[in-house]
Amino acid sequence: MKTVVSEAYQSKKATLLNFITNFKSQGHKIYGGDRNTLKTFDLEGEKVTVKAFKTPNVVNRIVYNYFRKNKAQRSFEHAHILLSLNIGTPFPVAYMQNSNALSFLDSYYICKHINYDLTYRELVEQPDFPQHEAILRAFTAFTFKLHESGVFFKDHSPGNTLITINNGDYKFYLVDLNRMTFGKLSFQDRMENMKRLTPKKEMVAIMANEYAKLSGELEGRIFKTLWELTSDFQMKFYRKRRLKKRFLFWQNRE
Repeated sequence: MKTVVSEAYQSKKATLLNFITNFKSQGHKIYGGDRNTLKTFDLEGEKVTVKAFKTPNVVNRIVYNYFRKNKAQRSFEHAHILLSLNIGTPFPVAYMQNSNALSFLDSYYICKHINYDLTYRELVEQPDFPQHEAILRAFTAFTFKLHESGVFFKDHSPGNTLITINNGDYKFYLVDLNRMTFGKLSFQDRMENMKRLTPKKEMVAIMANEYAKLSGELEGRIFKTLWELTSDFQMKFYRKRRLKKRFLFWQNRE
């Protein structure tokens, strides 16, 4: 097993490896889906989150073994880049990957656990959430900082920003970090990066207003572009979901 541990956790490497060895039988599961599993473990009095990535298909096993960094490695490296830019993300503790002479098998990413109060999703689903507009504007400022820092977060979606609240002070932490690029972002790039966040026109309007204040761009241009991209994304998203349900319905009948 290839193991890379952040400097601050080198003395705990053996314990971290033990978490992976006993991942199936130990730890507290906080998420278990078709793609990935998340568990928390106690690391000598400190809680950490371990993300086990689903074993990839045959082609990607070869790709990850010889040609491309796996998801755990990218998550670990991207987290370090974000922190160097003073952008919030849970501190990266380590990553591990299993492989043999022929192919990649599986990988794990370990980071410090964040006790968060909400994600962006709650702002979408609960319009009466306390301090809703203030949090939304602060989140927009956080997104603007991402863009100004040259970060294009490809999975900038409702569940991938953890939010903590402390007496009106809002802090934001990105998770699910494996899909990112870095470089100067155009206006269109910035709007594309925000199109998955909410289907609600009133939220897009507030975000456009705040982004205009920070960027100096015309509010009308931001709103028009972002709303068009958002509407197009939502239409394609629900069309894909309908087709998937229809396909599964006929598949189940067989």
